[in-house]
Amino acid sequence: MAKRTDTRSTALPGADSHDLIRVHGARENNLKDVSIEIPKRRLTVFTGVSGSGKSSLVFDTIAAESQRLINETYSAFVQGFMPTLARPEVDVLEGLTTAIVVDQQRMGADPRSTVGTATDANAMLRILFSRLANPHIGPPSAYAFNVPSVRASGAITVERGAKKAVKATFTRTGGMCTRCEGRGTVSDIDLTQLYDDSKSIAEGAFTIPGWKSDSFWTVRVYAESGLLDPNKPICKYTKKEMEDFLYREPTKVKVEGVNLTYEGLIPKIQKSFLSKDKEALQPHIRAFVERAVTFTTCPECDGTRLSEGARSSKIKRISIADACAMQISDLADWVSDLDEPSVAPLLAALRHTLDSFVEIGLGYLSLDRPSGTLSGGEAQRVKMIRHLGSSLTDVTYVFDEPTIGLHPHDIQRMNNLLLRLRDKGNTVLVVEHKPETIAIADHVVDLGPGAGTGGGSVCFEGTVEGLRAGGTITGRHLDDRAALKDAVRTPTGTLEIRGATAHNLQSVDVDIPLGVLTVVTGVAGSGKSSLVHGSIPVGAGVVSIDQSAIRGSRRSNPATYTGLLDPIRKAFAKANGVKPALFSANSEGACPNCNGAGVIYTDLAMMAGVATTCEECEGKRYQASVLDYHLGGRDISEVLAMSVTEAEEFFGAGEAHAPAAHRILGRLTDVGLGYLSLGQPLTTLSGGERQRLKLATHMAEKGGVYILDEPTTGLHLADVEHLLGLLDRLVDSGKSVIVVEHHQAVMAHADWIIDLGPGAGHDGGRIVFEGTPADLVADRSTLTGEHLAAYVGT
Repeated sequence: MAKRTDTRSTALPGADSHDLIRVHGARENNLKDVSIEIPKRRLTVFTGVSGSGKSSLVFDTIAAESQRLINETYSAFVQGFMPTLARPEVDVLEGLTTAIVVDQQRMGADPRSTVGTATDANAMLRILFSRLANPHIGPPSAYAFNVPSVRASGAITVERGAKKAVKATFTRTGGMCTRCEGRGTVSDIDLTQLYDDSKSIAEGAFTIPGWKSDSFWTVRVYAESGLLDPNKPICKYTKKEMEDFLYREPTKVKVEGVNLTYEGLIPKIQKSFLSKDKEALQPHIRAFVERAVTFTTCPECDGTRLSEGARSSKIKRISIADACAMQISDLADWVSDLDEPSVAPLLAALRHTLDSFVEIGLGYLSLDRPSGTLSGGEAQRVKMIRHLGSSLTDVTYVFDEPTIGLHPHDIQRMNNLLLRLRDKGNTVLVVEHKPETIAIADHVVDLGPGAGTGGGSVCFEGTVEGLRAGGTITGRHLDDRAALKDAVRTPTGTLEIRGATAHNLQSVDVDIPLGVLTVVTGVAGSGKSSLVHGSIPVGAGVVSIDQSAIRGSRRSNPATYTGLLDPIRKAFAKANGVKPALFSANSEGACPNCNGAGVIYTDLAMMAGVATTCEECEGKRYQASVLDYHLGGRDISEVLAMSVTEAEEFFGAGEAHAPAAHRILGRLTDVGLGYLSLGQPLTTLSGGERQRLKLATHMAEKGGVYILDEPTTGLHLADVEHLLGLLDRLVDSGKSVIVVEHHQAVMAHADWIIDLGPGAGHDGGRIVFEGTPADLVADRSTLTGEHLAAYVGT
């Protein structure tokens, strides 16, 4: 018998040696040849001031390359239907695994998209009702508000041997309400906002934005269609003419020998304006839509979006409309009480999904909540739902500030979820500012030292204890605690709210003090935004700055968004005696080769397009002749390459003195954006930078009351201190500032706190505390009081 020899080596097998994600020479956006090694199957937190390059490294480099490589595994045919991703600017990326990105991008604002349709919950509920509900009305589609009922009959030709015609009928039962078409609301158009009926079409009766009397495609179609008398006042139209004018179906007409389509005014307005996302419209168009159109709850389905059949089919006296309107925590209890062996696997999956909502802190939502109304933090957590029960391991999960919108009480729950994902054998990468989440990290990467061009370098890599001792900005501020004020300001008046019932508010009466810094706080879903945005009328004297996204293309930049480019162009035009339009890269001054984009885009079919710097203007975006004009010794491209701080000094005095431009630049400096380049594309700005850019533009508005919705979103601990100084300056200038906020530093700095709760959803909606921060800490009767007391160390 041969003697057994143990030849096993102590060395790791080759497959087990790939335990790092290696990044070498990353140069995306402001990254400066960053090289790091990230441990796999660990929780790594990326920190640094806003604009230091965290998102550029995590999302635009690591996650983007992982997704690009996965896309390349599909056939060319499939890739043609997928978004094309360019390879990031990086020398080496090794050890990548499949990346699942859970970001803060708002969910689509499609009117038919709800929390239920955005997850799998609605689909499972529809199957459940189609199996168990009584009376039985049809398959799952009969309970879907996005599916209309269809009936058709006729002859079809069957080509099997000899051709023969066969009579066929087709029916599909859908659950869509026929009146509102599954939207839950119906629109009523105010005709007086569309036209002046005392005038004729020829006299310019239309008052719709962009409808000029010489417009070939709009006004002239009506005037020269032959269906209407263009010289007759609209108020004198006959019943037939009025029907043609307002409601006529699309009809081919000839105008000056050109075939055009004539359509009634109401359907034309609905297609032109109402079918688009209102938030995506230009401001003056949006104002017109808000004036001309009123949206009311559909009287036929009472806002449930469902047909009568779907509403009448019930399980234990609950219809699918009732189920979707329930608070998810209550719906989870109702589903748990169902005991039907025939659908046991379906019930188990539905219970798991609903329990995940509750576990992640979204039990206060309902499935019929429109997805477009979710905040960025809520949208991110809804996207997390599908990953919580996933059986996948060795996946890289990438999170963008998952604690946004969370009360300190809820942050611990989020931390537990991140640790659970890690413990299943996954790599978890988190971009985060909150010290509570940084504290649980296995590995920390701190970027900086500054923002914009002053950032893009790795300042620290290691453990949390090492970060504290490392001396970086993050390390120095990690244990910062704002102290309670010794003395608070005295209110100059009050803003009365009586009987507020928006969403979950339970007939709230509250007096908001004016002339001071007031913080409205409470757990997520307690009713803060409902109280502030739903009960304080935004109008004369009230400036509301919410979390809605900034829209802008790669041609938009801080100069165009804030209106700064207008006074700059006028100053250049005046100094050189030419037209201001020459100094716009989107108008007459644009380089003809790249049309003012600065780069040439080459489409490579299913492969990622390639952007190359324009050879003619060398990326400056302007014609050579325009760059011959100077102001204060600089041409327009050099001015747009300046940082806000440089430009503020440049336009503050001397030959380039421009008071209008200097005022806007001062506001950008006030909100901490002095490092941004004036011509930097908006698409390259981080979330925190975009919010502060919006704050800077609104600071120019005339108003006595400022409402801010979580202004610390995306802000580093060091930047929060800067924000508190800005809020103090606003109040000291005579403004009243109302802030919806969870950050304890802002609470501690407040003059007055209004705390809502005690819980979320129907467990909230009540005022549980009103008073000074010191009283809240001393009282400790609420969750907020307990966490604020722990924060200030009393």
